Amino acid sequence: MPSTDARTLLQAVVPTAIAGVIAAVISGVVAGGKGALGAVIGAVVVIAFMGIGQLALQWTAKKLPQLFQAMGMMVYVAQLLLLLIFVGVFKDTTLFNPKAFAVTLVAATIVWMGFQARAYLKAKILYIDPDAAKDSAKSESSEKTGSSS
Repeated sequence: MPSTDARTLLQAVVPTAIAGVIAAVISGVVAGGKGALGAVIGAVVVIAFMGIGQLALQWTAKKLPQLFQAMGMMVYVAQLLLLLIFVGVFKDTTLFNPKAFAVTLVAATIVWMGFQARAYLKAKILYIDPDAAKDSAKSESSEKTGSSS
């Protein structure tokens, strides 16, 4: 993974993990140990889903750039649907507090998306590949043989 991809991923993971810790503390105070556990599980699920989606998008951008925009839309819709399914599946669980889980899931998703957008806005992404431009200039100049008149 190139350093820019890792940096973009970290700029979303770290704030989401911090939000998860804050949610776990608040849920622990409000709902006890089960609330804290629900918040931790919610934050881990968001980081896992969003991280896998981000890695899939980075792979698509490199291998199949023509599908990048469509893949981005598909990944985000799939992530949100999977998160909704998780909330529905665990709404009646006794393992942890489902309200703390759901609130943390939503909050962590918002934090992830906000910081991911911020990372892309601050990234210095080149619009053209300078190496490709140099290579094409070399090939054009080497093809010119003969007189210029």
